[in-house]
Amino acid sequence: MESRRSRLNLPAGMESSLRLDPVPSAHFPVIPKTPSPSKTTYSDRFIPCRSSSRLQNFALAEKPSPVKEGGNDAYSRLLRAELFGHDPNPSSPGAQGSPISPNKNLFRFKTDHSAPSSPFAAASVASLHDASVEVSTPPKLPRKIPKTPHKVLDAPSLQDDFYLNLVDWSSQNVLAVGLGTCVYLWSATTSKVTKLCDMGNRDGVCSIQWSREGSYLAIGTSLGDVQIWDSTRCKKIRNMSGHLTRTGVLAWNSCILSSGSRDKNILHHDLRVPSDFVNKLVGHRSEVCGLKWSHDDRELASGGNDNQLLIWNQRSQSPLLKLTEHTAAVKAITWSPHQHSLLASGGGTADRCIRFWNTFNGNMINCVDTGSQVCNLAWSKNVNELVSTHGYSQNQIMVWKYPSLSKVATLTGHTLRVLYLAMSPDGQTIVTGAGDETLRFWNIFPSMKTLVSITTLTRENLTCTSSVESAPGMVEQQKS
Repeated sequence: MESRRSRLNLPAGMESSLRLDPVPSAHFPVIPKTPSPSKTTYSDRFIPCRSSSRLQNFALAEKPSPVKEGGNDAYSRLLRAELFGHDPNPSSPGAQGSPISPNKNLFRFKTDHSAPSSPFAAASVASLHDASVEVSTPPKLPRKIPKTPHKVLDAPSLQDDFYLNLVDWSSQNVLAVGLGTCVYLWSATTSKVTKLCDMGNRDGVCSIQWSREGSYLAIGTSLGDVQIWDSTRCKKIRNMSGHLTRTGVLAWNSCILSSGSRDKNILHHDLRVPSDFVNKLVGHRSEVCGLKWSHDDRELASGGNDNQLLIWNQRSQSPLLKLTEHTAAVKAITWSPHQHSLLASGGGTADRCIRFWNTFNGNMINCVDTGSQVCNLAWSKNVNELVSTHGYSQNQIMVWKYPSLSKVATLTGHTLRVLYLAMSPDGQTIVTGAGDETLRFWNIFPSMKTLVSITTLTRENLTCTSSVESAPGMVEQQKS
């Protein structure tokens, strides 16, 4: 009792008044201490709504929780089962369900096939499902290109001459065709045919080329002249001489018209000055039959019957590059609208190859053997593909994907060499001409939704089956 008083530390005089009766020790049973399953101490956590957390997705509650048993051991087993999965052997140390070695399914996401618990959950599940479907969607199949032309026009007197260029399609949706000594205009919008001019018995049409805005048509003649015609008034506004013989190829840039001739020369004509030409380029050893300005007007590519491909600029008097890998005449030339300084050229019967060049350094990037004479090339502005027309011996039209150079389609129908090629202003349709005196229209390239053009070439206009105005130039063939 003395020891108890000393422990209480009461003031003097209070110990006598305060009576503390001893309490039997039987009223305080001794609770045996249960050893902890682990020395690690875990703090409690608060989960507002266990049902909405969907822990089953992460394998946190793979089975219903067992009924809670009395004692600390039962509570520990329940906690381990709730956190780390069911423990088949809770007494074994280092078991799968112990905190030291958690269940291997911890945080492994599983697909929830149950219904969502709220409209917001439904929306999120739907969006995730759509995203997964989009990712797992197989690649699209190659598009189907019609194997037959959707329109055929008769073109009497269309010459079967590899070195001429007698078909061109303007940005105002008007097709110009040279037939013998005459030039005819065909409106793709109205299907109306107009006779623009007749050179007479002493001259003939060797090449035609629209200006970029589509208002003026340049015509190269058999006598070596270059004429400029106003298509709206059907009136000649300029005649420029300078070549000694026929002018077989023409090419416009923004303000310069270039012409190539059998006299091996290239002339630059400027309509703003009174002189016939402002510059002469000498470099080919035979007739110039291919001529194209780059899209930025900085480079001019010329091909000749001497098997050479030459690269010039606006100020050069001699070629910047001489590319001599072709083994036949180079008429087919096209610049890529998708990559700067990328040029494609095609060789004649003895060559049959399409070659791709980097004109910045003069390197040949690639080459493909087509198996036939390459007559024309045109690069699509809507997709990174190009079309080639061929002569001996297949007379086919081929569509190529770049840079893989895989064939997208091969089209046949012409019975003679497909010497002429032009593309519609919207970039979807091409027209081909051959010595079989027909013009055939093919839908080969997809549309580009963001394309802004001066006029829109609609499919209804092209597939119109009504009879056209009869003209001595071009008459639409009746479908069988």
